[in-house]
Amino acid sequence: MNSRPYFLFGAALALALLLPTGCSTVAEYSTLAGQAAGVITSDQAQSINRTAAAVEKTFKDITPEQEYYIGRSVAATVMATYRPYDQSALNQYLTVLGQTLAQYSDRPETFGGYHFLAIETEEVNAFAAPGGLILVSRGLLRCCRSEDALAAVLAHEIGHVQNRHGLRAIKKGRLNSALTTLAVEAGKNLGGADLAEATKAFEGSITDISSALMNSGYARSFENDADAVAVQILTRAGYSPSALIVMLREMKSRIGTDTTRGFGKTHPSPDSRIQHVSALIGSQPAVAVPAARQQRFNDVIARLR
Repeated sequence: MNSRPYFLFGAALALALLLPTGCSTVAEYSTLAGQAAGVITSDQAQSINRTAAAVEKTFKDITPEQEYYIGRSVAATVMATYRPYDQSALNQYLTVLGQTLAQYSDRPETFGGYHFLAIETEEVNAFAAPGGLILVSRGLLRCCRSEDALAAVLAHEIGHVQNRHGLRAIKKGRLNSALTTLAVEAGKNLGGADLAEATKAFEGSITDISSALMNSGYARSFENDADAVAVQILTRAGYSPSALIVMLREMKSRIGTDTTRGFGKTHPSPDSRIQHVSALIGSQPAVAVPAARQQRFNDVIARLR
């Protein structure tokens, strides 16, 4: 058997996928050359071009509008498991506090705006979806003893949005989907029907990735980065950054060694984060808490059922 045509076909495919920027254009020239040499068929050429386009798509910047709709998909995935907590006064309080804190971040505005909502579960957890959709569990709210503590929670989640941690995870997953498309293409000899099915799976992967993101949580480095943003936001807004340490200690006592659900499942150990945050705060002076601030917090949290 003459292996040269298969070698040239593989070379054309490799060239098509070599450069992430403008790779579909490279693919078109490669496949035209391959067809002219008679080493690949017209169907194979079309499949290479479409696969290259899928790979190119993973490297394109996601616009703020796209981020917003991806975030909605992530939030919808979470809301399929957890119901909204039906307490309008509490949700209004979360919204006002959260949006105020967001103004002190390095990303005070998003395409769809920041939105905050309590969810009805005793799990100790919070979720930050791309674009500024932030969900806080009733169980986590019970851990808070002051508005400063709650502000620390929201500032940490805003940190995830500011640093686009969700998008960074999703973009990696989209690249994996493109590579899966490529694998199917090669394994099926680049058949048109198989290509259509693989492309459909690639396009529909965002919801699956969002679900995985919420179940596995962010990477340790992302959590540390979000804590650093939280310290910055709290300091700028006049809240005590040490409230973040207080919250981490409280959550540690609540979850114990349970790493199968909630905060323990989706976050690194509180001890490592406490050490990191303590180093960030250093010897900052304590912040006096106005009586009115504590009273408005007490009035709202007292309504938790």
